[in-house]
This record gives sequence, structure tokens and C-alpha cells, in this order.
Amino acid sequence: MYDTVIKNGSVVTPNGIENVSIAIKDKKIVALLAQDEQQLTAELIIDATGLYVLPGAIDIHFHCRAPAYPDRGDFATETQAAAAGGVTTIFEMPISKPCCATGDIFRMRKALAAADSYVNYGLYAAPGLLDRDEIEDMVNEGAIGFKIFMTSAPAGRDDEFEGLCLPNVPDLYQALKLVAETGLVCALHAEYDPLIDWHTQQLKAAGRNDVPAHGESRPPHVEALAIAAVLTLNEKINANVHIAHLSGKEPLDVFRRFKATGSTATAETCPHYLFFTEQDIHRVGPYAKINPPLRKDEDVAAVWEGIRDGSLMAVTTDHSPFTAEEKERARTDIWLTPPGAPGVQELMLGMMDAALRGKLTIQQAVNLISTNGAKRFGVYPEKGAIMVNADADIVLYDPSVQTTISEDMLFSKSKASDKLYEGMVFQGGIVRTIVNGKTIFLNGQIVGERGDGAFVRPDPSRVDTTF
Repeated sequence: MYDTVIKNGSVVTPNGIENVSIAIKDKKIVALLAQDEQQLTAELIIDATGLYVLPGAIDIHFHCRAPAYPDRGDFATETQAAAAGGVTTIFEMPISKPCCATGDIFRMRKALAAADSYVNYGLYAAPGLLDRDEIEDMVNEGAIGFKIFMTSAPAGRDDEFEGLCLPNVPDLYQALKLVAETGLVCALHAEYDPLIDWHTQQLKAAGRNDVPAHGESRPPHVEALAIAAVLTLNEKINANVHIAHLSGKEPLDVFRRFKATGSTATAETCPHYLFFTEQDIHRVGPYAKINPPLRKDEDVAAVWEGIRDGSLMAVTTDHSPFTAEEKERARTDIWLTPPGAPGVQELMLGMMDAALRGKLTIQQAVNLISTNGAKRFGVYPEKGAIMVNADADIVLYDPSVQTTISEDMLFSKSKASDKLYEGMVFQGGIVRTIVNGKTIFLNGQIVGERGDGAFVRPDPSRVDTTF
């Protein structure tokens, strides 16, 4: 007898969309069976007639605020939002208080996530202390990868970013060499710090503190220059570099030039660079303050082309919860609020909507939000696919309904600041989210428990460099 059988659905597997039944036992997919198979017995049989059955999304760029800022969110609230959005695994960034740059802090965050997470979780580490022993300690603890900011720490937040921000090239060079030794992926926030500082000072000197000034302080060449710098450094180091949240045409053009000459670097983008432009700043004000900033229509078009042609291998949220009160501070002075916005609950909705409307295929959407991230970070095929021996992380998606985003259906602690998506209508809806064989979200409600998520440990030998 199986624990669960999912039957009559359109199952998205690595081979395409198949009419098979999924048999689950002991948290694993143990069989894919013909749908006319008569001898299927299970404790739970789920009829997925009319539904797509998808591998759970993997949000490879996600921020939690525990334990220092529980008013923004914690592992419990933010992974509930993930489950409601069909995200069965999150990779949490190392911004914490203090920054996750030592083995001891890594263990603390790991224990915190183990107690509270509703979905699976991997944890990034910060290598910027340039301490090989600490890096090795975090690798041994199971770090999913590393993260580096090429910018300075935000004012007043030094402890959250100590070991994470490396605006000086010699430090960046040393960190990349240390990370290369581990074989793990190193994600980079690529913006060129001296130019950001210069543009910002010019704007402030002109008396600019309006909301659009933020975008003007970080124009596309700030991002393009940083990408060129780090990929040039990496030509001899050969670390597994991954460019975070690439936002527009100019940085994408630079990235493609390096790929054309053999770079194994990869890059991601985010839904907010696919669905919104700088014009949305006038609509939602400081709630649209994000780094890198929202760009122009031509940038949105370029990023869509980048995901369709494979230049960008993943779409991920950079889910960054802040309170509405923090965002409202910037109504009269944009420099007073932190950058970032929630978005994990809209990831699968947005990409499946795009697929159902013909902007890309369903297989491409699944690859971008699940399979490719699992391959790149060395957790495939346990994660990122519906296949025998994979973990039973599965989403049932109804393409026949519509989902309208409203604050009352969101689960993030910072849902009041999720203004970009408010009122948007997506084709389709998430019916059920299964994590490790257990239903966590069902018909609009969280039915799982704290601690249902499992720690995700990468295998460096399986980190994919072929994208």
C-alpha cells in the first residue's frame, strides 16, 4: 500500500506532460504508473482531474527576518507564504542579525528554521570574513551556497552584513578564491558601489529625496559594470558564480558577452522585473523600492527574452519582507526606507499565468522556478522534478480558475507591504501544496505544522555548470 496516490492529473515530468499516477511512500515518489492501473491502494487517493501536477517551486533567493525582526516575518510566517504559493523549498539568504558568516551562527539559523519551517529550507553562508576555517565549517554544516554583496552595508545595518559586503575588489577576489575551493555556488548582488555612491550624492546635493530618485541612483550601468568586474575576476578563479536578480537589458547584454566566450556563470531574474516597470513607482510609491530598481519597458522585454532563450536560468523572488510602517517612512524621503518587497506567494502564479497565456511553455515555467535551480545548486534529482526516487514535493494547480491578489489571502507577516501585486489577476490557482509527501496547503488554508520542512544539503559534485 502506498501512502498517497495522485491520479487523473496532467503531470509535468522531465519528459513533458504525462498522464500518469504518482505513488508516494515514505516521503518519496516511488512509482509513476499508468492511469488505467487498477490495483492502486493508498491511505490517501487524490483525484487531480483537470489539474496540472507540478514539481514544487524552489525559491533560490529568499529572505527571512528571524529572529531579530519578528514584526517583518519569521521562518513560520514566511514559509507559510511559500507553501501557499506552491514553493516547497526556499534558499534563505545570510542577512541576519548577526550576519550568517560563521559556523556558530549558521547552526543557530539552522536550528531556528528546523523548528519553524513549513517547507524545506537551504541556508546560504557569507564568506566575507575571508576565514577558510569558518567557510569550511559552514560547508560541513550543509550550506546551500554563498552570497556576496558588491555594495557597502546599508547605514545602521553593519552587523547584518558583516562578512557579506565586499565592495573592495581585493576582498572580492580573495572570497571568490575561497568559495571556489568548496565547489558550491556563489550568488552575487552585482552593483558597482562607487558609482552608486556618486549618483546618490549628486541627487542629494540637488535636493532630491522623491521616490523616483532611488532608481536614478542605481541606473543600469551600475549593474552592468559590476557584472563585468566579477566575471572578469572569475575567468581565472573559476568559481561557480551566479548573478542575482538581473534586472534589464544593459546588464543582460554584458552577461551574454561573457557567456559567449565560455563563462560558466549563471544568472537569475525576478518576477518584479518581468511584470512591473519604473512607472509602477508612481502607483505604489515606496513599496516599489527594490535593489536593483524597477526598469523601463525595454528592460522588461529584454528580460523576458532572456528567460525564453535560456540566458537567464531561473526566476526567483528575492522575497524581502518589511513592514508597511517602514515603507511609509519614504513617502517624504526615499532614502529613509530599506529596499525590498514580498513576493514568494506570487512566484508560481505569475509564471504559470505567463505559460497559460502563451508567453512561454509550461515546461519552461517549471524549469525556471524549480528544475534549473535544483540542478544548479546540486540538489537534483531529489528536488526539482517529478520522477521516481525524487522527494514528494508536489503542487496541484488548477488552470481553469483565476486568482486575484488581495491582502486577506496572503500569509507573509509583511503582507501589508505587498502592494506591487495587489489587485493583479492571475490565470490559475494553487489547490494543494505537498511537502515531503504531506499536504501543507489546501484550498486556501495552511494545514501543515511548524517543523514540517526538512533541511536541504547540496552535493558539490552535482552542481550543474552547463547552463
